[in-house]
Amino acid sequence: MGLNQRLALKYVRTKFKLLSTISKRKAAEKAFMLFCTPQYRNKKKPPAIFEKAENLDFNFDKYKIQGYRWNKNAGKKILILHGFESSIVNFDWYIKPLINLGYCIMGFDAPAHGKSGKMFNALLYRRFITDIDDKYGPVTNFLAHSLGGLAVCLALEEWKHNEAFKVVLVAPATETTTAVNSFFKYLNLNGEVRKEFDNIICKKTGNQPEWFSISRVAETIRARVLWLHDKDDHMTPLSDVQTIIEKKYSNFEFYITEGLGHRRIYRDNKVTKKIIEFLN
Repeated sequence: MGLNQRLALKYVRTKFKLLSTISKRKAAEKAFMLFCTPQYRNKKKPPAIFEKAENLDFNFDKYKIQGYRWNKNAGKKILILHGFESSIVNFDWYIKPLINLGYCIMGFDAPAHGKSGKMFNALLYRRFITDIDDKYGPVTNFLAHSLGGLAVCLALEEWKHNEAFKVVLVAPATETTTAVNSFFKYLNLNGEVRKEFDNIICKKTGNQPEWFSISRVAETIRARVLWLHDKDDHMTPLSDVQTIIEKKYSNFEFYITEGLGHRRIYRDNKVTKKIIEFLN
């Protein structure tokens, strides 16, 4: 962490410490806004292959969505879902191989990401996926990273689907409680603010943070699932996945890597090969 980053972190922690002494509720509200707001938005020029795509731009709630489609008339469709603070342009690596497999490929910058629109959460992402399916589907194949993985699993919990569906989960956000724990550790906030934070989530969604869990919905998923995760992933730790691995669901296949972390994993050649073989 550079000097500027350390100073920024110190400032944010001091700000929240002062606010929490005044009002635990206000501190929790500000923390919730920060937790749900991407701090980085990828607005770089898309790789050349995006120039060959059909633009799929539409309005979703208050957001103007930027999307792309390749190989429109192919018989099977796949939707690529990026993670928090990411963008569809980071998945250019997969477009040509998926075209070669005969897929119609679709990818969108999720609300509050890339060129699509502030606050963002898993339930909004779930509704977004369902809206895409209604507009451009039916979609029966998914390639999802990080928060995109949690969102598509929450969507499948609601959808009628079967073993003909294929889902690739790359370092999915398995347990929301882990993300919240890390966030509070980062801000150095106390337990009273955390209680208020959890209450805000419950009031807004009707569910406690632990409800937002792939472990919870895994048994409802009938699709064939390829799950790729790295031992050195500190954002979505492999320890969160162990309970699912131990369940030995017959439709789940796990591929564990080492040394790739949370983001480099989906750009790795061996991982890419494994994904393409699964989707073939």
